[in-house]
Amino acid sequence: MIHAFRSRSRTHQVLLVLAGVLVLALLVAEGLNTGFAPTAAATTVTGGLCVVALFAPPVRFPLVAGCAVAASLALSVTELRLPQTLRPENTPGMTELCALLLMIARTVRLQPLLRITALLPPASVAAGLLLLRLPETEFDRVKTYGVPAVLFGVVLMVVLGLYLRLLDTLRDRERKAAEQDARQAERLEQARELHDFVAHHVTAIVAQAKAARYVTSVGQAPAPADLDQAFAGIEEAGSQAMDSMRSMVSMLRTPGDLAATRPGGNLTRVGDLVKSFSAAGRPVRLTLDPRLAERSFPPEISTTVHRLVQESLTNIRKYAAPAAHVTVDIRLRADDPGRLDVSVTDDGQTTGTAHRTRTGTSGHPPAAQRGVDATGQLTPGQQRGGYGLIGLAERVESLGGHFTAGPRPGCNGWEVAADIPLPPSPANRP
Repeated sequence: MIHAFRSRSRTHQVLLVLAGVLVLALLVAEGLNTGFAPTAAATTVTGGLCVVALFAPPVRFPLVAGCAVAASLALSVTELRLPQTLRPENTPGMTELCALLLMIARTVRLQPLLRITALLPPASVAAGLLLLRLPETEFDRVKTYGVPAVLFGVVLMVVLGLYLRLLDTLRDRERKAAEQDARQAERLEQARELHDFVAHHVTAIVAQAKAARYVTSVGQAPAPADLDQAFAGIEEAGSQAMDSMRSMVSMLRTPGDLAATRPGGNLTRVGDLVKSFSAAGRPVRLTLDPRLAERSFPPEISTTVHRLVQESLTNIRKYAAPAAHVTVDIRLRADDPGRLDVSVTDDGQTTGTAHRTRTGTSGHPPAAQRGVDATGQLTPGQQRGGYGLIGLAERVESLGGHFTAGPRPGCNGWEVAADIPLPPSPANRP
C-alpha cells in the first residue's frame, strides 16, 4: 500500500491525504456523537478498520476484512447492551456502514467463491446491526426505512461487484489475446528474418559447392585459381551466414530490437546484394529509379524491398539454370509516384536434358515447389521455397501492397513482383 502511494504523483498524494483526513474526521465526529469516551474510541477504530480494508492489498484483504467485520459485529452487539443514554441519537456510524457496503462489492469482485461465501453474510449482518446502535425509540423507523435501505445497498453492492468482476474477466481475456497475438507476430517476424538471413547465404554455399563438384565429376580438374575463387566465395557466404546468425541471436536476447538485422532507411543495400549475387557467377542487371537513390524510407519498406530481392535471387540460385539472365527493377510507378514497383525476373533458359528433367522445361521446378498453385496464388509452402514467398506476401500485404509470384506469361522464366504504397515525401507534403 505504501509503495502504491509513493508511486503516485504529488497531486494524487495530496488528494489522498486530504481524503484520509476527511474520513478520519467523520469517524471521530460519529464516535464523539455517542457522548461516551469508550464507545467513541471503539466507533472510530471499527470504522477505521472497515476503511483500511477497502485499500488493503488483495493478498491481505481477506484477513483485514475479516477483522473489520468481526470488530463491527462485536461493537454492535456490545452497544445493544448499553444504556439508552450512551447510544447516539443522530447517526449509528454511516461512514462505517458505507465502508462495509463497499467491502461487500470488493469481496464479490476480487475473491474466489469460497471466500465470498465466508465474508459476504457476516459483512451483510454487520451492516444491518449498525442500525441497532440507535436508541430503541428509533427502532420503528429503522424497520420501516433502515432495513430496506440496507438490504437494497447490499444487493446493489453485490451486483456492482459482479459487474466489475465481469469487466475484469473480459479485460483479462483481451489482454491475454493481445499478448498471444503479439507473441505470434513476433514468432512470424523471427521466422521471416531467420529464413531471409540464413537461406540466402547457405544457398550460395550449396550452389558454389555443387558447381565445384559438377566440374570435378565430368573429369575436368578445376584450375587452382578457379578453386581458390570458389572456396573464397564459400568462405564469404559462410562468414555472412555466421554474422546473420549472430544478429538473430542478439535480437532474440533483446526482443523488439530489430535495428541490427534490418537494412537502413534507403535502398543502397540492394545494390550490394546484387553485386554479391553477380560475383557468384550470375550477372544481374539492376535498374533503380534515380529518384529513389537518395530517398529515405521507413524501415519496414526498405526491409521489404531488400527481402523481396534477396528471396528472389535465392530462389533463382536454387532453381534457375546457370545461364539464366536476371533483372532487378525498382522504380516509381509512372502514373502514380506514390507507389513503388519492385520486380525480379529471370528468363529460365536451360542447357541440358538432365537439368530439364529435374527442374522442368523452363528451368524451374513445378509451381507448387515454388510455393504457388496453378493459378499463381500462394500455397502453404510445403515444398522448399514456399515459406519464403509466403513471408514476402505477408510483408507486402502488411504495408497495403500487392504481391505476385509465378511463371512469366508467354515466355520462359519466373517473375516476383510487388506494388508497395509509399508515404508522402517531405517535398510533396502540404
